[in-house]
Amino acid sequence: MKLLIDTDVLMDVALNREPFVEAAADFMDEAQAQPGMTFIAWHSASNFFYMVSSPKGKAVARDFFKDLLRFVGVAPVATEDLTYALGLDMPDFEDAMQVAAAVACKADYIVTRNVEHYRKSPVKTLTPDAWLHRYGRGPS
Repeated sequence: MKLLIDTDVLMDVALNREPFVEAAADFMDEAQAQPGMTFIAWHSASNFFYMVSSPKGKAVARDFFKDLLRFVGVAPVATEDLTYALGLDMPDFEDAMQVAAAVACKADYIVTRNVEHYRKSPVKTLTPDAWLHRYGRGPS
């Protein structure tokens, strides 16, 4: 199974955002135990770094990503994938880019807290908690 992790899940962990951090951290533990299962979109790195470095500092954002890249891959995208995202009928272009990245890495699911944003996605979505209950060890 392949999964694309939406930026919101990464930020929930890095910024310790309640009430989402526990499920997101448990999901990330599962991902770490299964290297090669999870991917992120290329643009998630810049979005994450921008949002995390301001409150936590650049070193924290860099360290988080260095650790993340030990077990998470970056979805291989190209011009065609951006063109695909432009053609998706989704209200948020950033979410359409996430979908294009998920398609590019052949993800079975996009793991996101914002399932509603992906109603029109051709790739199914699950929250971290739902994924844990369905496929993982469940929240601690």
